[in-house]
Order: sequence, then C-alpha cells, then structure tokens
Amino acid sequence: MTTDRGREASAGPAPIRTLRLAVEASASSAGAVEFVREAERLGVHAAWAAEMWGYDAFTQLGYLAAQTSTIRLGTSIVPLGARTPAMLAMSAMSLQQLTGGRFTLGIGASGPQIMEGWHGVWFRTPVQATRETIEIIRMISRGERLDYQGRVYQLPLPGSQGRAIRSMAAPVRIPIYVAAIGPANMRLTGELADGWLGNAFIPESAEVFLAPLRQGAESAGRTLADLDLQVPVAVEFTDEADEAVVRHAAGYAFTIGAMGSGTTNFYNEAFARQGFGEEVRTVQRLWREGRRDEAARLVPLAIGQKTNLLGTAAMVRERVRLYRGAGIGTLAVKLSGPLQTRLDTLAQLMELVDEVNREGPSLAGVTSGDS
Repeated sequence: MTTDRGREASAGPAPIRTLRLAVEASASSAGAVEFVREAERLGVHAAWAAEMWGYDAFTQLGYLAAQTSTIRLGTSIVPLGARTPAMLAMSAMSLQQLTGGRFTLGIGASGPQIMEGWHGVWFRTPVQATRETIEIIRMISRGERLDYQGRVYQLPLPGSQGRAIRSMAAPVRIPIYVAAIGPANMRLTGELADGWLGNAFIPESAEVFLAPLRQGAESAGRTLADLDLQVPVAVEFTDEADEAVVRHAAGYAFTIGAMGSGTTNFYNEAFARQGFGEEVRTVQRLWREGRRDEAARLVPLAIGQKTNLLGTAAMVRERVRLYRGAGIGTLAVKLSGPLQTRLDTLAQLMELVDEVNREGPSLAGVTSGDS
C-alpha cells in the first residue's frame, strides 16, 4: 500500500543486482552509428533500437550487427500486431544468427492510437496477444512444428489449406523482453519473459511495478532474480540541478498529454499508481485543450527528478544506488548533445555505476542474489 507519495511499503527486499548500462541504437546517421561503436568500446552492455512511426528496428540492427562485435543489440520495442508472430520469430532468428548470439527481442503491445491509426490493426486483448506471441516465437525458435490453437492466433488457420510446418532455420534461443507498465501485462512478463522493459519508473515507489512482476514470476515457480529489469533514465551532469529538473519535468507533458488517447494512456496510469493521478489528469486535459505551455509547467517536478539522473556526480551516484537497491539490472541511458558530450557523460556514468557495484550487497534493505 502506498504510504506517501514517492514512497512504497516493500513486500520484501529486491535481489541485489550488478547494474549494467544500455544506450539507444540507431543507424539513422553516421554519428548515430559511431555512438554505438564508441559505447561498445566503453564497455556498455547493450544498445536498443526503438520503433515508432519512422524507421523500423530490425533493419537498423542488421546494419549495426555488421558494425559491432560485442555489444548486445535489441529491439525496444517492436509492437505486436505490426508483424505476425511467425514474422517476428523469423526476424529475431535472423538477427540472432547475424549477431553471433547478441540479439534480444523486445516486444510490446503499443497502444490504440498507433496500432489502429498507423498499422490498421485493432488494439484488442493485448495481454493475451502478448502471451500467445511469446509462446509461438518460442515454438518456432525451438524448431517445433507450428501447431498452435490460441484465442488470438490459430495456426494453421481452422478450415484453411494451411498445414503445420517447422522453421527451415536452425533452432536458437531468443531472449524475449516485454515492455509493460500495466499490472496484468507485468504479471505476464514476470511469468514468461526473460526481461522487463519498464517506463515511468520511480525507485521510491518500486513496488508499484515489482509486486505484479513478482506475482507473475512466482506463479511460474520463478523469482524476480530470473528477470533482467530495465528502465530508462535521462542523464545530465550539472551543477544546475533545479533547472535540469524543471526542463525534464516539462518534457513529460508530451508523454502525459499525447502518448495515448483521452481514455487510454498507460504512462498516466502508471504515474497515477505512484501518487500523481490528479496532476497527470490536469496536465493531460490542458494538453488536449491546446494549452501546452501551461501543461508543461504543471508536470510535477518529482516526476522529472525521480525518473532520471540529474545533477552533480554525488546526486547522480545516490540515485544510482536507489535503482540498484530497488533491484533494477539495467539502466537504459538517454543522452543529448553532440557526440563527444554524450560519450563523456556515458563514461562518467559508467565510473559511478562501477563504484556503486563495488559497494556490494550492503545497501539498505537489499540482500544478495545476483541474476
């Protein structure tokens, strides 16, 4: 139960993690490719390609696979319904082969505005579609004959001329991460996925997210230590922390006001579960009324501060401790500015993360249990 805004009563200690860093993957420019190569050189764990309504993710990762050799490459995310489960499996198996085993498939349900407006696919039963898609991908990637009768997908189609076939490609393991912020989808993620791609995450209220993930994991005889928990953070080292917080809070106005319809916005629901319900409803209303500057000014500063790493090195280090103490395994770093500025920030953050990782399992309220 929520005891105070930004503070959540814990249901038990999260597993201690060795924090890793991930960055954005893009082949949209020479500078973007160079950033991924330099991030690999610095020792960054993974690079993830987004897919919205611009470039697709798989094509960019295919190019980056040839430009890198050690960094993991993943999709964050490809939306369900834009491709059949079999096509997702084929693309994932292709990239796993091209990368020499460095690929991770990140999937998500997206939302009605994108699926129905851009892809022309009805946004229905997203949790069930996620379950069935994971099960079908795993059947195909294991080399099994595809005979699947679900509620969303029936393969072969009943009454059709189709027949159950098996992939011509060699069997291969495909790690699957799910982008989920709704409780039902997080329970499914805990049950079936290899990792969780979170959003709107505040370490002080981690149980809002960890409780359903834990419930799902335990229903399958697993624990949270069996999942890589990944959340995004913007990073900015500055002595003007207050100014940075105001700026990053205002940046959430688009997410709160536009990333969803008037009735369906999963980000707002996640913020509401963390104690910001009234504020995000006001921001959303103002945005939809066209009062966008006013909406940006009313985004709670705590959202800008607590979902990111902003301020001096000491301030950022303390926030990193909170993420690690909450059980997060990977921070997906969002950086801005010229290439060298981003690389310098990334290198400084890696040093701080290494320091925090060396502190061992003595963080308050945390027990050992690396995954």
